[in-house]
Amino acid sequence: MALTKENYRTRLLDKKIERYLRVFGAVSIEGPKWCGKTWTSLNHSSSVSYLTEQSVRDLAEVSPKYIFNKDKPQLIDEWQLVPNIWDAVRHECDSDNKTGKFILTGSTTLNNEESKKVFHSGAGRIARLKMYTMSLYETGDSKGEVSITDMLNGTVKCGYVGKVELDLIAKFIVRGGWPNNLDKSDEDIDLIPKSYIDSILSKDINEGDKARDKNKMMMVLRSLARNESTLVGSKTIIKDIEEYENEEELIGSRNTIIDYIDVLNRLHLIENQEAFSLNYRSSARVGKVAKRHFTDPSLVCACLDLSVSKLLLDFNTFGFLFESLVEHDLRVYMNYLDGSLYHFRDNVSRDEVDSILEFKNGDYAAVEIKLTSKGIEEAKKSLVTFYENVKVKPKFMCIIVGYYEAIIKDEETGIYIVPLTSLMP
Repeated sequence: MALTKENYRTRLLDKKIERYLRVFGAVSIEGPKWCGKTWTSLNHSSSVSYLTEQSVRDLAEVSPKYIFNKDKPQLIDEWQLVPNIWDAVRHECDSDNKTGKFILTGSTTLNNEESKKVFHSGAGRIARLKMYTMSLYETGDSKGEVSITDMLNGTVKCGYVGKVELDLIAKFIVRGGWPNNLDKSDEDIDLIPKSYIDSILSKDINEGDKARDKNKMMMVLRSLARNESTLVGSKTIIKDIEEYENEEELIGSRNTIIDYIDVLNRLHLIENQEAFSLNYRSSARVGKVAKRHFTDPSLVCACLDLSVSKLLLDFNTFGFLFESLVEHDLRVYMNYLDGSLYHFRDNVSRDEVDSILEFKNGDYAAVEIKLTSKGIEEAKKSLVTFYENVKVKPKFMCIIVGYYEAIIKDEETGIYIVPLTSLMP
């Protein structure tokens, strides 16, 4: 019997969890805190052990077998608090080769010292799944009139879908995809993302590892926020947060930044949108730098104290954060489709494509992102240039727009124009 909480909102990951539990002995669901891992896992579990409870954690530290029970699947929440649980679960899965025995959730990946306590990868026994905050389709803010799969198969139904006003799009950004934030009033939607950042700074940056400077970490977060959706490197962040006088101080700053960003990665706070590798004129010209994102665009707003009204007064920032919102949703959708999300840039000509969607069979699509219809012609030119210069052609090209009222296929170029609030996987 599932332990689902009341008013559970279905997630795209649900179907994948069901599928993996039929194949593997255990499933490990990883992702940022508060994204809904526990809530979703309860939907697939018959029993649960919370390692955030001291008594349960004490038993597990003596021996994980003391918290195992017969009601399967058993959810073990925040398993990384007792790292040797991983090997114990793997051994338990080996004991009878039955599937669907455990669901593990974790909000933090293990650091180097903790990793030494895990001796087996779990390959073939424990499947890893990544979970993100909710997409607009999962929150119900996208009606799903057109899907990525429709565009891939050429079965799109074009037509009028209605325009979503800019203030509502700004609200989606400030609110984010946190499940517990969906029913909050417009005046309160900024509180949960701000509380998330406070929690990171007050506790999580030092969890199970060395102490770190809270103020310096906040400066790193603000620098990442200012450079959201851009190809920013460590040098830019160093310049943003401190001055140095000599090479020794520069090296020290660089090492600090690498350490702090590693912590943010382990907390699933930032996502790297890697560069797409293909034969575009010359592979030597293709950029290799990842585009950095916060795991949810609301965290950018929390770091920079941005509100709906502030975004409406600053269209440049609004545009970058709309790109972040779209790429967040594309990441969720491509995860559901067993694909990957990339970006593309030619370092010589500066030709760029905001997002590349790569599907599990190797096909790919090129996507440009624009807040309003004013950017559509520019986006068309960018996609056409890309198409002309690439040897392996994309299966489809698309422009995702915020403030737009219809699903259209451009007659001249074949490019789809799609409002974000009509998109699904």
